[in-house]
Amino acid sequence: MLAADGVGNIHLTSPVVTPAAIGRLAALNEQIALSVVVDHPGNARALGAVEGLTVFIDLDPGSHRTGVTSAEAAVALARAIAATGTLKLGGVQYYCGSHQHIRSLAERRAAIVERTDYLRGVLGALADAGFAIPVVTGGGTGTFAIDASLGVFTELQVGSYIFLDREYLDCELAGPDFEPALFVDATVVSANTPGMVTIDAGLKAFATDAGVPVVLGGAPEGTRYAFTGDEHGALLGDGLPGLGARVTLMPPHCDPTVNLYDLYHVLDGDMVTGSWPVTARGRST
Repeated sequence: MLAADGVGNIHLTSPVVTPAAIGRLAALNEQIALSVVVDHPGNARALGAVEGLTVFIDLDPGSHRTGVTSAEAAVALARAIAATGTLKLGGVQYYCGSHQHIRSLAERRAAIVERTDYLRGVLGALADAGFAIPVVTGGGTGTFAIDASLGVFTELQVGSYIFLDREYLDCELAGPDFEPALFVDATVVSANTPGMVTIDAGLKAFATDAGVPVVLGGAPEGTRYAFTGDEHGALLGDGLPGLGARVTLMPPHCDPTVNLYDLYHVLDGDMVTGSWPVTARGRST
């Protein structure tokens, strides 16, 4: 979907392993500058059918989601990539996803310093084995300033900063101040219980993996939100808005919330200036 909309340089951060998906990868590799991660010699051999594909060794930072789990495994994988005779080793990927939301900046920094020392060791082992690593990609919104100061990454995978969400605002972010830019508007559809009104935004309106959204506008400061069903949510507090009132909320987790909608309404202040389609909605396979 990104390539169809004109993006000409794309890095896929998750392994591509099925024959059908590798076939699609091969077709895309003929159209744009494409790279993909690999974390298993068997996958490297399968990807070797895609002539000239650039691959990155995916390193496990300790979360055991994807990635090789040792320096020795990284070297063995680099040798498997070289043995294909068709793949290009573009670098390594090291995404410490579980570290992005450590709330304390000091604790997050200490954790990233320790993990970066491990990364240096893996890069050293690859260099000793004769493998040049031109690109080291990783990091994220929660650690970008720390990662940049440590000087190991050549590319930072920072994305959520453009929207922010409640999860990131709960953290002590280092560096520039960011502001939330992704909102969901809802309407009060029932107001019969003292201290509570119901709005038309529930489980289908927000990602639910990171707690509840934050009420930003249309209700008194301190108003709380609670999920009450698929279509409904509750606002709790004093001086709540009445029937038909508009309320603005900030999602708890921006990425999967975006995937629930067909388009963005673009705002400049209070003025709607356009609409952008979410072209990749539902395209996760």
